[in-house]
Amino acid sequence: MRSSIRMVLGAALGLGLLVAGTSVAMAGTAPTIASQGRHGVFLREDGPSAGIDVQAVDQLRLRNGGPGSINQSPHVFLIFWGSQWRSDPMNVRGYLQNFMKGLGTSGDKWSRVASQYCQGVAAGTINCGNRGVHPTFTGAVFAGTWTDTSSAAPNRATAAQIANEAVRGAQHFGNTTQAPNMNAQYVVVSPTGTHPDGFNAGAGFCAYHSSTNSQFGRVAYTNMPFVSDAGRGCATNSVNPGAAGRLDGFSVVEGHEFIETVTDFFPARGWLDSRGAENGDKCQRPKQNLTLPTGRFAVQASWSNLASGCVFA
Repeated sequence: MRSSIRMVLGAALGLGLLVAGTSVAMAGTAPTIASQGRHGVFLREDGPSAGIDVQAVDQLRLRNGGPGSINQSPHVFLIFWGSQWRSDPMNVRGYLQNFMKGLGTSGDKWSRVASQYCQGVAAGTINCGNRGVHPTFTGAVFAGTWTDTSSAAPNRATAAQIANEAVRGAQHFGNTTQAPNMNAQYVVVSPTGTHPDGFNAGAGFCAYHSSTNSQFGRVAYTNMPFVSDAGRGCATNSVNPGAAGRLDGFSVVEGHEFIETVTDFFPARGWLDSRGAENGDKCQRPKQNLTLPTGRFAVQASWSNLASGCVFA
C-alpha cells in the first residue's frame, strides 16, 4: 500500500516538474515562445490523487538561489483571453480583480506568509532569517487588466499558445524588457467552455504556473482556466455554500498559483520539497475565507517552514 501511494503521489507531483518544451534564444533572433512546463499544479479534487496529503513530506528548500527564485515585488496582470469575454454573466473579471486588489494590502497576512522565503542565499537553505532578498508587499499586487477580444480563445489551446498570450500581455502592458518582467505575473484566464492545455478534458488539473523565454526576457505566467466548468473538482463551493461560493474556485485556484509564483518565480529555481511540491501543493486541502478590504474570498493555506505546517497567516 505504501509503495502504491508513493507511486501515485510521485505521478501527481511530477506534473509540477513536467517540461513541455524549452526555448533557446539565438543571437540576433527573437526566442521561440514555448511553455517551460506545468509547475505547482492545482490537482482536481475529484481525481485519483485527491486524498493524498503531501504536507508531511519535508520542508521546502531553495533549489537555485539566483534571480528569479522568488517574486520580490509581486505585480499581477490579469489577461482575459478571447472575444468570448465580451459576455461575463458571472462577473469573474470583477471577482478576480477585487481579489488581486486586496492581496498585498496592509490587512493581508495570508500573502505575507511567503515573506519568510528568499533568494540570494545558498541552494539548500531551509530558513532565510534576515539573509537574502525576500518578497515584499507594500500595496495591492494588482497591476492591470486586459480583456483581449481581438479573436476567440482556442477551444483547446496548447501550452505554447497560452505562453504566447502571456507574452502578448507583457507587450500590451508595456513590459518589453527583462527588468519589469522580473516582478510581473501574467494570469491568462480562459473563457468558459474551453480546455486550455487539456483542462476539464482529462488532464487532471485546475491550473498551473510556468514561464517562457521571449523577446521581452523570461516571463512568468499562469494558465488559469474557467474553473467553474469543473464544479467541485476545482473548488467551486469549497468554502461557501450556494450562490455565495459559486466563484470560490477562482480565488482558491488562482491564490494557489499566485503564492507559488511568489516562492518559485521561474520554476524550478525557487522553494520546493524533496518531491517537487511547492508551498501551495503541500496545503491544497485546508481552506477558509480571507477578508480583504475589497471583499471576502475563499483561499487555501500555504506551507510555512517556520511553522512546519500549513497556515493562513
